[in-house]
Amino acid sequence: MKTTNTDWRFSVMPAVFTWLKESESGSFEIDFDTTKKYAAEILKVQGKGGSRMGGLVGSGTLGENSYLSVDQRLSLLEALSDVAKEYGVPLISGAAAETKEEIAKIVKQLASVGVDTVMVMPPKTKEAPSDEYMYEYYALCATAAKEANITIMPYNNPDAAGYHALSTELLKKLAALPEVTALKISTSDVSIIETIMLENKDAKILAGVDTVTVHAGLAGACGGITGVGCIFPKASVTMQEYVNKGEWAEANKISQAMNSISYLDAQPLLMEYLKCAFGIHHDDKDGGLRTFGNKLTQQQIDDVRARYLLARERLKALDLLG
Repeated sequence: MKTTNTDWRFSVMPAVFTWLKESESGSFEIDFDTTKKYAAEILKVQGKGGSRMGGLVGSGTLGENSYLSVDQRLSLLEALSDVAKEYGVPLISGAAAETKEEIAKIVKQLASVGVDTVMVMPPKTKEAPSDEYMYEYYALCATAAKEANITIMPYNNPDAAGYHALSTELLKKLAALPEVTALKISTSDVSIIETIMLENKDAKILAGVDTVTVHAGLAGACGGITGVGCIFPKASVTMQEYVNKGEWAEANKISQAMNSISYLDAQPLLMEYLKCAFGIHHDDKDGGLRTFGNKLTQQQIDDVRARYLLARERLKALDLLG
């Protein structure tokens, strides 16, 4: 696989968590300073080969996106934009809407606070739209992105509840749009990636689920977006280094070491699970890593802890903590 040190897409990018704090009124609000500090700390981490994370994903699924107001979300992204600029990486965020007019408006809105690339989910409609409408939806997004001088990333996540699947034929057409910088494929069926790459070797595809990083690379993905990498960044970056060099056995060792915790990234409660794991990792006694999301049961918390400790033990043996 052709690799480059200057193209951010040939890397792994952290979908960072949003830290919270208690306000004077007793409600929870975003802790901007801590969120920025920890995002910067992740971007500083180097893999064994010396590379770092190539981008910063803010206010995504793992960043409490569905629980934030529009104003909260824009303020959070504006804060993270400062971090992304400091480290010379693109700021990436997601967008979803029911209509193509609404999604185009959101794309421009995100651009106004410093987002460089917008991961665009399919229309949030009850019935699955036709491929023709889907294409129009993304084409209008591309036009809005061009006007705002940013790019978009169509996001195929058929395994997540409520999101329509993008057909392979549609993904091929979208990959050809000039404003589409990459496709994000969040599915365990990596054959979709290989099918696209066989017809368009120049397509850029990012894996969106930690469990398939290596298999996605084998199929032709150039990089990925990670949740587990927020907890174990050195391991995540090093695994991507091996993937990019085609050193599959070494990459697979790391993937296997992280299997117990990567599993959580493919579950409906991925944000709650991984944020809980991150809280355990940081010994979060102050509750900064609490969530606006679902409250986990003690059984779920115990399962997350066991998975985290197993991954930590395995990665320590590979000298990949940090």
